[in-house]
Parts: sequence; C-alpha cells; structure tokens
Amino acid sequence: MIRKIIEIDEKKCNGCGACATACHEGAIGMVNGKAKLLRDDYCDGLGDCLPTCPTGAISFVEREAAAYDEEAVLAAKEKKQASQLRQWPVQIKLAPVNAPWFNGAKLLVAADCTAYAYANFHQDFIKGHVTLIGCPKLDAVDYTNKLTEMIQQNDIQSVTIVRMEVPCCGGIEIATKTALQNSGKFIPWNVITIATDGRILDR
Repeated sequence: MIRKIIEIDEKKCNGCGACATACHEGAIGMVNGKAKLLRDDYCDGLGDCLPTCPTGAISFVEREAAAYDEEAVLAAKEKKQASQLRQWPVQIKLAPVNAPWFNGAKLLVAADCTAYAYANFHQDFIKGHVTLIGCPKLDAVDYTNKLTEMIQQNDIQSVTIVRMEVPCCGGIEIATKTALQNSGKFIPWNVITIATDGRILDR
C-alpha cells in the first residue's frame, strides 16, 4: 500500500540516537552509528521522531510500505521487556564459586548502578550472559579472590565488565581484570563504560 512513512537521510544523521528513543514503536534503531528505519510495519507515520532530530535527517515521504501493525509492535514490546536473567543469585558476594550455570558461560560483571543508568540493560548486556553484580564502595570488599576462584574453577568463555564513569566503579573493573590475570587463563574480555546520563562512553 502507498502510505506516509518516515525517511532517514544517513548523510545528515549524526548518530545521537534521539529519534530511536522517541520512537515508541521501536521502528527506528541505531545501526553502525546511524539511525535506520528497521521495519516499515512498526512505523505508525505519526512522526514523534521528527522534532527530536537535531540535524533534520528525518522527513515524511509517501511510498509503498507495509501497513502499520499494532499487534506486532505490542508483541515486540512485551518480548523486549522480558527479563533476560538466567540465574540466581546475582550478587558477587552471594553467588557460589561453583554452579552449573558457569560452565560454558559468557560472564557479565556489572556495577550495581549500570542497570539503572542504561535503559536497555537486559537486552544489550544480560541477554546470553551469566550475570554478577556488585559495588565495591557499598560492599566494602575486594571481589578479586572470589572472582579468581570463579574463573579458575569454571569454563568461562568470555568476560564483559560494565561500569559507570564515576571513579568508585574502578574497583569492580580492577578486581575483575586482576582476577583474569590471577586465574592463569586466557579469556577474551572487554570493558564498557556507561555515562551518568545513560550513554555508552566506551566499549
């Protein structure tokens, strides 16, 4: 059918992501640093995204496009909001050193505050991972020894550290890196830093 739908000029897009946040239907996503209309049938044609774009990269066009599918949008929202947590407990202090869910796991070690600062934490970070959380400042403990034992005694495939930009979050990063070194294993790892306004600063 011919209908009104948004069009995104990638040359004008600066990758700020404001339109993706404003699109309540999930029609817009960020792909390789640029906004992209992911599905025609998710775009309702109302243009909530237009006024949020600082570069004028979004406009309306009339073209052949699938009809807006409200049921599909609602189903996608429900799926997106589902918890991705795979195990319990999640606190580093409470988690056992040996547990069956560690075997073959991609391990996520996250500072407590990251899940509150980053809106899509479950989908972007927890999904497909075994999750451990902690705050060295509040717990007043060094996690290094326990994390070392976990890595040594289990078949961990990779480690992702997610921390806030604030200095106190350095403790969880240092403890995890030290545990990786002390384990004597060569495991792929990376650090992702979240800003206090929820942006990803470094990955």
